[in-house]
Amino acid sequence: MTDPQAESPPAAPAHADRHSHDFEAEVSQVLHLVIHSLYSHKEVFLRELVSNASDALDKLRFRALTEPGLLGDEGALEIRVFADREKGTLTIEDTGVGMTEEELTRELGTVARSGSKAFIEQLASKAKDVSLIGQFGVGFYSAYLVADRVEVASRAAGEARGHLWASDGKKSFTVEPIDRPSRGTAVTLHLKEDQKEFLEGWRLRQLISRYSDYVAHPIRMQAEGTDGKPGELETVNRASALWQRSKSEITDEQYDEFYEHLTHDHEKPLARAHFKIEGGQELTGLIFVPRAPPLELGMTREARGVRLFVKRVLIMDRCEDLLPEWLRFIRGVVDSEDLPLNVSREVLQDSQASRAIKKQLVKATLDVLDRMVEEKPEDYATFWKHFGVMVKEGVAVDFEHRERLAKLLRYASSRPAEGEAKDAGLTSLHDYVARMPAGQEAIYYVLGESQSAVERSPHLEELRRRGYEVLFMTDPVDEWAAEALRRFEDKPLVSAMRAELKLEGTDEEKKAKEARSAELSPLLARMKEALGDKVVEVRVSDRLTDSPACLVLQGAGPHGYVDRLLRERGHDVPKAKRVLEVNASHPVIEYLRTAATNPAVTEKVNDWISVIYDQALLTEGSALEDPNRFARLVTSLLTEAAAAASK
Repeated sequence: MTDPQAESPPAAPAHADRHSHDFEAEVSQVLHLVIHSLYSHKEVFLRELVSNASDALDKLRFRALTEPGLLGDEGALEIRVFADREKGTLTIEDTGVGMTEEELTRELGTVARSGSKAFIEQLASKAKDVSLIGQFGVGFYSAYLVADRVEVASRAAGEARGHLWASDGKKSFTVEPIDRPSRGTAVTLHLKEDQKEFLEGWRLRQLISRYSDYVAHPIRMQAEGTDGKPGELETVNRASALWQRSKSEITDEQYDEFYEHLTHDHEKPLARAHFKIEGGQELTGLIFVPRAPPLELGMTREARGVRLFVKRVLIMDRCEDLLPEWLRFIRGVVDSEDLPLNVSREVLQDSQASRAIKKQLVKATLDVLDRMVEEKPEDYATFWKHFGVMVKEGVAVDFEHRERLAKLLRYASSRPAEGEAKDAGLTSLHDYVARMPAGQEAIYYVLGESQSAVERSPHLEELRRRGYEVLFMTDPVDEWAAEALRRFEDKPLVSAMRAELKLEGTDEEKKAKEARSAELSPLLARMKEALGDKVVEVRVSDRLTDSPACLVLQGAGPHGYVDRLLRERGHDVPKAKRVLEVNASHPVIEYLRTAATNPAVTEKVNDWISVIYDQALLTEGSALEDPNRFARLVTSLLTEAAAAASK
């Protein structure tokens, strides 16, 4: 090994053509927040810089598979940490892929990732939450937690010369060419006076052991020398992939620290699965279920996937082909012994080995969720709050795992909420079926924009009277999940809002309904004529007890709420067939029956029919075709009622 001091960045540039650049506006805001906010865990800067160095080594090792000349004469892939007490500087150096002048300017002068404004807002609102820095890929700026000036000396692999980036973290930075003897990057921090503790060897070793022991590359530091001379470089981390170790050797704290290193999420994960498959296929994996959605997950559906390693070589940072989209919340690593090192996305999409990996990841995740349901129901309630919609997506699209996923579904329902604090009043389909009274043959649900909207739906009235529980489905994906599932424990799922709902009554009730239908026949014909092709039929309802009317779907087509959402988002949705059902015993319907034959008011009947229809549209979650006309008709009816009451 050469003299460690010779491997630190040069003290002065070899060229004078220095270029000055202003920081991008978002970077200036980030730096201001970092420098002027009071963070409680400033030592995370070391984790972030070591993580960046590790990524640079991984990138070089991957590129060297097809470009072996990039390694040059220096084959060692390692991270080196130098502390200079006299100069007050701390240097984190790697022998990785390095950066060109353009990359230094772009990567360190701009927030290139989408969502930077959202990041700044989050950071500003959570000023003490330094972990947010890493979540948005700008961990480099954490250096300014402890330094008032940062220099980055880098030479890209395959390039003849290097460049020096330098800034005090205020408004601008400079970039200039330098003579750098080897590839890689050295980040030198000029520490603030009150941060000199990070020059102490014991402190640095402590932090490396805590945050970076699992980094798969050697992290080397100078040992304590004698006679004032620096000692030899020695490795201070285990330099072995955590997921390759035996589970018995890893503590919960180490798992949590690895998760934080992997995701930059400071909250402990809800659950994890560490597995090793041997035999026909050799595979090691470590996956985590986050406690809350990563910020980036809300910004793009593409921010998903696990890190893919092949024989400990990082191949892809986010390999989305190994996870179905409905599992996009999973974070972790997969290390395969069977995939080729030069595997591409095209190969993954058509590879038997990748399909086997995907199957194993899904199984491991479902096993973890099943255990959470049984052993930690409170944690599962937290999971469901944040990721339940993705489980529903799985039910809708994943035929192979639909049955297992159905057992994980949770819904609010019309049952009393007493005694349900454990799972926040939500019920599983299994528990729903177990509570079904004698005579109930189906699992009933109603779909709408919110629980408050659906729990008072007229479609529930007869079901409630009979003591039947109704599930409240308030996510748009519920429509497709319920229709894909169709049955659970041999019980059909039936929408209370569809025309196919059958509520069998006694022979006396059937005869009474037939009699009411015959009596109302002229009015029903009048209503169908007035509404035209807005409805395919007007009939007497057996699901209403209190409301005058409701609309129900006949055949295929989305429920009113989902139909409205699709149209608002520009989708061309075929017009669904609707049936208007009326409550034959309601005073309004009885009044219309007589009014339809009364010459004095018969001209107003069509207006009342229109109001009833529009009310039914609103209660099913649909948009009114003509809100202004509805308002005028309601005002007119109220005016007439007020005038009649004042006589």
